Amino acid sequence: MAFSTLQKLASHVAKNPSISLSSRAVIARYSASSTARTSSAKVSDRIVNLSAIDPDGIKQDVVGISGHTLLKALTNKGLIDPASHRLEDIEACSAECEVHIAQEWLDKLPPPSYDEQYVLRRNSRNRVLNKHSRLGCQVILTQELQGMVVAVPEPRPWDTP
Repeated sequence: MAFSTLQKLASHVAKNPSISLSSRAVIARYSASSTARTSSAKVSDRIVNLSAIDPDGIKQDVVGISGHTLLKALTNKGLIDPASHRLEDIEACSAECEVHIAQEWLDKLPPPSYDEQYVLRRNSRNRVLNKHSRLGCQVILTQELQGMVVAVPEPRPWDTP
């Protein structure tokens, strides 16, 4: 019941251009999450294995779940401090969950929203957007991303408490 309602809402959003980008992102996130939950009963079928390169240059294996965010997987591994990112919501984001994604994997992701680009630009030192930068809170894991490689940059001095 709830899933069909969510699908109807998602199709309404796609047809209605007056809905804000942040609302579209939230609905897309939850519809992707709901699809992942209903399409597979076993958690083992939803596992997404990733590789992350930490700020020291060490490659680490990270396990995520389809429908969850990349931020959640990196936080569970201890590569991003959970206290540094309060909510998985673009309005609350301060780019502390910024990651760099290899080009071949960027092509498999939906393009960043205007809000995501704004947050990344706002928090970069010279206001230039790195084409490999994405916010971990905005990247939803899918089975297509199996084996994805991400780099977690060093915290900037202004991000450190």
